[in-house]
Amino acid sequence: MSTTLLYQIALTLIPGIGCVQARNLLEHMEPEEIFKAPKKLLEKIDGLGEVRIKKIRDFKDFTTAEKEIAFIEKYKISPLFINDSAYPQRLLNCYDAPIMLYYRGSAHLNQSKVIAIVGSRAHTEYGKSITENMISELAQEDILVVSGLAYGIDSVAHRACLKNNIQTVGVLAHGLDKIYPSHHTDMAKDMIKHGGLLTEFRNETIPDRHNFPSRNRIVAGMSDATIVVETDIKGGSMITAELANGYNKDVFAFPGKIMDKKSTGCNYLIKSNKALLLTDAQQLLEAMGWTDNKKAKRAATRELFLNFTADEKVIIDLLTENPTLSIDEINLRTSLSSSAIAASILSLEMKNVLQRLPGKLYQII
Repeated sequence: MSTTLLYQIALTLIPGIGCVQARNLLEHMEPEEIFKAPKKLLEKIDGLGEVRIKKIRDFKDFTTAEKEIAFIEKYKISPLFINDSAYPQRLLNCYDAPIMLYYRGSAHLNQSKVIAIVGSRAHTEYGKSITENMISELAQEDILVVSGLAYGIDSVAHRACLKNNIQTVGVLAHGLDKIYPSHHTDMAKDMIKHGGLLTEFRNETIPDRHNFPSRNRIVAGMSDATIVVETDIKGGSMITAELANGYNKDVFAFPGKIMDKKSTGCNYLIKSNKALLLTDAQQLLEAMGWTDNKKAKRAATRELFLNFTADEKVIIDLLTENPTLSIDEINLRTSLSSSAIAASILSLEMKNVLQRLPGKLYQII
């Protein structure tokens, strides 16, 4: 039994010590040292307080961690501690990144292109068709697709990836000793061979309601971009989109009919500038800077739009002097209103003059 792994898992078991506090502790000492640290040393660490310090020093029961290691070894599960190189590195930019992940699969979690696809559990044929078409268009792009193994768009995305030989990872809201929903068991087995299953939860953890938002933060955090296919104004997909925005990740949404309840969430994200309107895979690749085969076409198209509005000229001049800027920086450096900036940026994107980059940055094409 690995002593290091024992203390790594035990760190996640200390009552009152969540991901943020655990990460703070790890900045000062190794996992084993945390359990042996004198009170005076722990008191020097910001954010702990007397109650948490007592919880750390009183922790003596390593039985649960030992049982988890036995489960890991029996089923050949890969434990990924936050300091491991195989840990999804994109998550390190998230303040509440899980300290420990458990993984079964073959996919490299740090591929150069990772996208999350989420949507309604009760999808329409429109949503299903959009998902399947986009994934088929991505078949040659060496992209890892992440979703939540749930009913609806999640499962449509996973199945489409398996059909098109695209690696896909399902992030679970429970331990790796079960599959929920059980109807997806066969699909999950295929995903282990052509992607993987990932969770922060130990075995014997049931899929409680509060686990799903925690699961969603991993989906959003380990991806370069989150794509919302179809969703109501409330639900897990909207939570994932909000989390992605909070992590400064790119969010895309497919528009739908204004009277269609299943599209109200997507339409809201687009309307409120929380997501870019998405129509196809090529647009996604260009927006993410993952292709350059249309640069010549963009340059030619730009020549057709030499007459810019005064607001557009302000933004063009600003981005000519600064290679990349976020929309917040544009707001700060100009006297334009937020609505004028949003309208001008949209117009310049449509004219192929402006390009949005990962991290919500903009640059002149």
